[in-house]
Amino acid sequence: MLLEDRTCLVTGASKGIGRAIAEELGDNGANVVVNYRSSEDAAYEVRDAIEDASGTAVVAQADVADLDDVEQMYDAVADEFGGVDVLVNNAGITVDKKFVDMTREDWDRVMDVNLGGVYNCTKVCFDDLREAHEGRLINISSVVGQQGNYGQANYATTKSGLFGFTRTIALEMARYGSTANCVAPGFVKTAMLEPVPDRVKEQILERIPLNRFAEVEDISGMVRFLASEESSYMTGQVLGINGGMEW
Repeated sequence: MLLEDRTCLVTGASKGIGRAIAEELGDNGANVVVNYRSSEDAAYEVRDAIEDASGTAVVAQADVADLDDVEQMYDAVADEFGGVDVLVNNAGITVDKKFVDMTREDWDRVMDVNLGGVYNCTKVCFDDLREAHEGRLINISSVVGQQGNYGQANYATTKSGLFGFTRTIALEMARYGSTANCVAPGFVKTAMLEPVPDRVKEQILERIPLNRFAEVEDISGMVRFLASEESSYMTGQVLGINGGMEW
C-alpha cells in the first residue's frame, strides 16, 4: 500500500479525472478527502466506492474559490486526520468563448476557480505539506495550457499559470524534502469531451501520435506515482500525459 497513512485532499473529486484520482489514491491505502462544490450525490458515490474497496474516505464540501470555505474544509480534515500530506489541485471550470465575445465576468470566473482556488487550497495546506514527511503538491493543468486552444483564452491562461506556480512552490519547499509537480493531461474521455462534435474529435485525434484519447486511469496512475515516495527526487516538473502531442 504505497500511500498507507497518508492523507490526500483531492479538489473537484466528484467526477471525471478528480474521481479517478481519488479512487486510485484510496486503492493504494490513502485517507482520501473527496472535495466537491455542488455535486453532493456524486461525491458520496466516490466515497462509497473507495470504502467498498476497503479504503478510507470522507466527503468535504467547499467552493475552492472561497477562502472561508476552504479554511472550514481544512479544519474538518485536520479534525478527522490530523493534517494533509498530499494536495491535488484538480478543481477547475471552463467558460468558453472567442476572446472578442469574452466578458470580464467570463474571464474573472475562470481565474477565481482555476487559479484562485489553487492559491486558496495551497495556502491553507502549505504548512502541512512543507512539514509532512515528503509532502506532495500536485497541480492538474492541461495540454491547453501548453498549446492554447481556440475559444479558451481564459482557461488556457489559468492552466499555463500553474506551470510557474508549481515551479516556484517546488523551489520554496525543496529544503524541507517536499515536492510540487504538475500534470498536464491531453484530451481525456470525460463528460467535458462528450459534447465535442465528431468532426472536431477526428481533427484532434490526427494531432495525437498514439491515436486515442486518454482514459482517466492514464492520469490517475501518474498522480498516484507523484503522491508516493517513489517520486521523491522529482520536483518542479510539468508532466505531459497527452499521447505524444507536441507543445
